[in-house]
Amino acid sequence: MIDDRVIHVTERRNPSSWNMDLLPTEDLLRLINREDHRVAEAIRIVIPAITKAVDFIAERMKQGGRLIYIGAGTSGRLGVLDAVECTPTFSLEPGKVVGIIAGGKGAMFAAKEAVEDNFQLGVREIARYKVEKRDAVVGLAASGQTPYVLGALAEARKRGALSVMVYCNEGTPLALKLDVEINPVVGPEVLTGSTRMKAGSTQKMVLNMISTAVMVKLGKVYSNLMVDVNATNRKLRLRAENIFMEITGADVETAKAYLTQANYRVKPAIVMYKKECSLEKAQELLAKHEGFLRKVLM
Repeated sequence: MIDDRVIHVTERRNPSSWNMDLLPTEDLLRLINREDHRVAEAIRIVIPAITKAVDFIAERMKQGGRLIYIGAGTSGRLGVLDAVECTPTFSLEPGKVVGIIAGGKGAMFAAKEAVEDNFQLGVREIARYKVEKRDAVVGLAASGQTPYVLGALAEARKRGALSVMVYCNEGTPLALKLDVEINPVVGPEVLTGSTRMKAGSTQKMVLNMISTAVMVKLGKVYSNLMVDVNATNRKLRLRAENIFMEITGADVETAKAYLTQANYRVKPAIVMYKKECSLEKAQELLAKHEGFLRKVLM
């Protein structure tokens, strides 16, 4: 049972900013910057929990499961942002990483705060997406107490999916027992209750860590290069060419020639060049090694 009278750390007043409305502009900005420095340290403390989440999520995605973020308000928007950016960065098929926000697409651009209080709406969202045991559901809520997110995670657990919560609160146990709790506590906001600030930055950084590390585990990265980039525009085609040249040492004309043969897919183009083989053989080798370019080239 959630006690609405509890003042969560995300809602407390920050003594450092009591006089923020009296500060000169530069001093105000330095105050915000000092508080933002707390974010990275708070995340460092919970890296073991993030590690656990990454390994669990990667294992499920290897089995064909999905990574599903769900949240309300700022938290929901951050989940949608990370999900959307995974597709072009790692050439994921649509629907493999999903962002769900309370209130639907319209809530990305206009606040619909009331829907976050609806536990059953969260339950229904998970049912609507037909979540199953191969999936991983990551709930996002600064307080850790948002009914919409708790409803979603409760239904995810009922269906056997991995349940993860990313929140920024202290001293208040979660209302559910989850598989992984990621709780970097950054303290009260500079502007009391405005969790789009430190708590939002914290959740964004944690999601960057989760999605990037999971994609490394899935073979979407070689060295520190995004070898599964979806080259859908001029900038990304140039990136694909640069990656090809970086790994192979070839010139730009060679890069363009091989990438053209491979429909600008970097990994098969590199395998064709390095192994002096056809596109079909390159694809066969990559499939044999579960898409890991490094294993093919060893």
